[in-house]
Amino acid sequence: MSNQAHVIKPRLPEPPPSADKLLAAVRAAVEEIKAKDVVEIDVRGKTSVADHLVIASGTSTRHVKSIADEVVKFAKNLGAMPLGVEGEREAEWVLVDLGDVIVHVMLPRVREFYALERLWSVGDQQPYADEGIDEAG
Repeated sequence: MSNQAHVIKPRLPEPPPSADKLLAAVRAAVEEIKAKDVVEIDVRGKTSVADHLVIASGTSTRHVKSIADEVVKFAKNLGAMPLGVEGEREAEWVLVDLGDVIVHVMLPRVREFYALERLWSVGDQQPYADEGIDEAG
């Protein structure tokens, strides 16, 4: 009587897509579902959490959720699983964490209140001297 051993061949995980490929997928997703006022912010050197933030607006809670769902779908098509998706229930602000790219989809009033673009662009402005204006005014 011979029992053959069951051989398990573990499959090594595929390398995750690059930040540039993720960013391109996010761009395609938000364009596909007609997100409004899309802004990309390069946060390399400002945080170790991600390389890029993408901020977009939806016209309603349903639109916000649909945009976030489309981002997840496009990322999965690349073989990237989101590390987390938060805020889907209320859908006023949905965050999709793709690792190197974090996507914030918000209602316009929520986006205006939290002003993430201003928060992450602090220090990016040119000094007054570079603009030909002296510091006194």
